[in-house]
Order: sequence, then C-alpha cells, then structure tokens
Amino acid sequence: MVKRLFDISLSFIALIILLPLFILIAIAIKVNSRGSAFYKQARVGKDGNEFELFKFRTMYVNSDRAGLLTIGSKDYRITGVGYWLRKYKLDELPQLLNVLIGDMSFVGPRPEVRKYVNLYTPTQLRVLSVKPGVTDWASIKYFDENDILAGSDDPEDMYIRVIVPSKISKNLEYIDNQDILMDLKIILSTIKRIFQ
Repeated sequence: MVKRLFDISLSFIALIILLPLFILIAIAIKVNSRGSAFYKQARVGKDGNEFELFKFRTMYVNSDRAGLLTIGSKDYRITGVGYWLRKYKLDELPQLLNVLIGDMSFVGPRPEVRKYVNLYTPTQLRVLSVKPGVTDWASIKYFDENDILAGSDDPEDMYIRVIVPSKISKNLEYIDNQDILMDLKIILSTIKRIFQ
C-alpha cells in the first residue's frame, strides 16, 4: 500500500511538472519523422498479464518488424531525435502513465516482451510476482545494453543466454530485499547514471 501511494503521488507530480517537456518532445518527434509521437508495445507484467507499455517513439514507423532488440546506439532504425531521447532515457518518460494507472511501479523488474518471457525457467518466472518497474538495478548495470549487444556476433543469442539471466538474478535479489528506502536509492542511482 505504501509503495502504491508513493507511485501514485510521484508519478502524478512528475507528469504535471514534465508536461511542457512532453509537449516539446512530441513536437520534435513529429517534425523529425512521420508517425505518432508515442509508441505502444505489449509487455508482460505482474502474474504474467500483458499490458501496453508507453514510450516516446524513437524509431521509424514499423521498424520493430525488423527485430525486437535494438543493436547499438546507431541502429539504422533510430531517428535523429530518437538517438538523443534514448541517450538520456527520455523515451521512457511516458511510462509515468503506466505507473499512475497501476500497470507498473517506479521500481521493479523491467517488463519484457512475451517472446523472451516464454523462455524463462520456473525459477525465473518469479520476477512476475511483482509489478514491473520503470527502473531497477539491472537497468543501471546494463545502461549501455544496446552497445554491448552491438559488440556480439549473435546479439539475440547473447541477450537470451547472458543478459536476461543476469538481469533476472538481480531482479530476484531485489524482490527478496525490497523496501521504500531501496526504491529511493535505485531511483537516485538511475538519475545519477543518466547524467554521468
């Protein structure tokens, strides 16, 4: 209950404060490339239920048909404005709406697409016992995930065999030790990582 009140209060305040920035980003996206300013994707949330995750669109329309993973910061599918939004994680800001309506929390395991969740072991599926989050320890550790994948001969295989298990291990550790103070620490660590 405390965590949900924290999520509602912080997301509501943040949405009000950031509204002018939302408008500027939306205009920049529309001017830079054809399509909606926002992008929605089905992700797997708590108890395996799917929800629509909101982001600012950073790729050209229909680019996700070429693959779900983004390989490197210079992926040809990323727009000019999209590059900068991704660099500073501004594309994730619309997930404040997901937090406000209750699909997500500020802190929790990042939600994955069904394709990769279907590969989870029974032990790994425990990450679905809590609401997914906008950030977590794994997001900080793999802040440059796209560039890590770009250095692999088989990015998807590396993602499935190395990165996903590592992320889930950190997420399970969080689930076993979570509290509001840890959530605040993760939020502050995320902000610090963005501006490094």
